[in-house]
Amino acid sequence: MPLNITQKLIKDHLMAGKMEAGEEIGLKIDQTLTQDATGTLVMLELEAMELERAKTEASAQYVDHNLIQVDSKNPDDHLFLQSATRRFGMYYSRPGNGVSHPVHMQRLAKPGKTLLGSDSHTCANGCMGMLAMGAGGIDVALAIAGEPFYVKMPKVWGINLTGKLPDWVSAKDVILELLRRHDVKGGVGKVIEYFGPGLKELSAMDRHVIANMGAELGATGTVFPSDKEVKRFLKEQDREDDWIELTADKDATYDIYEEIDLTQIEPLIAKPSSPGNVVSISELVGTPIYQSYIGSSANPGFRDFAVAAQIVHDKQIADGVSLDINPTSRQMLTDLVKESHIASLLQSGARMHQAGCNGCIGMGQAPATGRISLRTTPRNFPGRSGTKEDSVYLCSPETAAASALTGQITDPRTLGMDYPKLKDPKNPTNDISLLDTPIPLEEAKKVELYKGPNIASIPKMDEMADRLELPILLKMGDNISTDEILAGGARVLPFRSNLPEISKFTFEIIDDTYYKRGKATVDKGGHAVVGGYNYGQGSSREHAALAPRYLGLRVALVKDFARIHWQNLVNFGVLPLTFVNEEDYDLLSSGDVLELTDLCNKIQQGNQFSITVKDKDQEINVQHALSERQLEIMLKGGIINWVKNKQ
Repeated sequence: MPLNITQKLIKDHLMAGKMEAGEEIGLKIDQTLTQDATGTLVMLELEAMELERAKTEASAQYVDHNLIQVDSKNPDDHLFLQSATRRFGMYYSRPGNGVSHPVHMQRLAKPGKTLLGSDSHTCANGCMGMLAMGAGGIDVALAIAGEPFYVKMPKVWGINLTGKLPDWVSAKDVILELLRRHDVKGGVGKVIEYFGPGLKELSAMDRHVIANMGAELGATGTVFPSDKEVKRFLKEQDREDDWIELTADKDATYDIYEEIDLTQIEPLIAKPSSPGNVVSISELVGTPIYQSYIGSSANPGFRDFAVAAQIVHDKQIADGVSLDINPTSRQMLTDLVKESHIASLLQSGARMHQAGCNGCIGMGQAPATGRISLRTTPRNFPGRSGTKEDSVYLCSPETAAASALTGQITDPRTLGMDYPKLKDPKNPTNDISLLDTPIPLEEAKKVELYKGPNIASIPKMDEMADRLELPILLKMGDNISTDEILAGGARVLPFRSNLPEISKFTFEIIDDTYYKRGKATVDKGGHAVVGGYNYGQGSSREHAALAPRYLGLRVALVKDFARIHWQNLVNFGVLPLTFVNEEDYDLLSSGDVLELTDLCNKIQQGNQFSITVKDKDQEINVQHALSERQLEIMLKGGIINWVKNKQ
């Protein structure tokens, strides 16, 4: 039977389950990626498991999120992560080396391999012919320990690319077009696989841009073939021996088919406050801006910065506009300096920042209240920028640079100049120092973990109760993101390894009374929350499940879940339920009390059962999508208890 690339990758790594859409499968994981906002918990989990050494082919810990050192919290955690990677036999990328996804692509990504990362944008490395997926930290910890990664078998969504992008249109506009068509739920339960003659016009880094924002569609992953372009990229990185060809069989089919004619793509922009709120730039031309931001894992390539540098060369940005440049790796920054592109940006009035995630995760470069920030970042969820009432628009580097020159949202095709003809660096940098390599096992055994005063162990979780009376503390709408459940940014993420402290920020964007009200339910059996569609979209950070659980959350009842957050809830013993009849959502209000009786039996006997709304004489039919393995995890109160029970 002819196979597409996704099917080949899954078949080669299948350890459990059947390759039937919706069935739970277990996959062997070859590589893992962790970053400092999520990796601290992963390392603590590995310590709790008493792991001797990583069992993957390559596991890398990157420091790219928490770079601001206003006190000792972040640097202490950096030292902890460095000591942990030495102890467990992993690669380590130091602060300032760059964003995990492009650095991993440059130094470690291999066609034909699986990659699991505790960052939702891990899917970016699907550009290399990998099955790359984001997950919660505990799933990544288990993969590092040699356990399979369990996920629902996805449908494969084949997208045939034809034609060639016009001048002033780039890869960011391609993924924005897909979001315009399908919104942020379009990829749920699917791997997006790109093929067709249009691929010849897209570089490996262009493909990275498109694969990265598959996360914004809710996709399990994004896969590109490993072809001559991937070989060229690996040769440039002095890693040609890591290349294998990986393409779909001649008569391969897809569960879903779509076509994108690249010649028809135009400059697009996503309005606040969703990556799916995409319109033609023509609808917004002339709107004044405050900030234009270029960089992030969603536009990390040499050309993304070089094209902006060429646009502003020998020109000055508009008065009152902040043009923020966030390089994505030290290696990339070195090449941009060599080719004088950084000089062009600086002479135009741009502000240069260190290589890292920075403003994308709310670590600096926050916009002024109510002023428009154009960004090449992947997300514009409410408050993610670090400003509560932010107005963040997502766009391409061409649009960002053109708008910086005019001081207003500008269609770059109207600048009255020729589209820059870019050349790759003559002698591209290969910075092997970006990653500290694993040390020998006998030396690693002698390493002691460095723990600063901000690191706190994960509290014990109790098992599921058979009877629960849960007040609904919050009733929310659609597309609630993990940034809204537990914000990122410079105020919050320094407490990533201190659950009692980070929990104080839980749901503050939605309701700043939640922390006190939630904590009051802990000794009374806990509470529930209710939500709409796509609950938990966005970042993979497991703190968004762990912090509410710490504050007493036992049940999340919504219309449907985003994949990674759903799995994180299961991992920490929060029962994720959906409405059988979605109109029942309208029957519930904040303050109602849900009664769940004979719960342990009901969830095992079938995936549907009813719960009662106390004092309202109402029954709500609900359902779960837990596998037998996940039912065991839920009954034990979470995966940590489940792992301990297995030993």
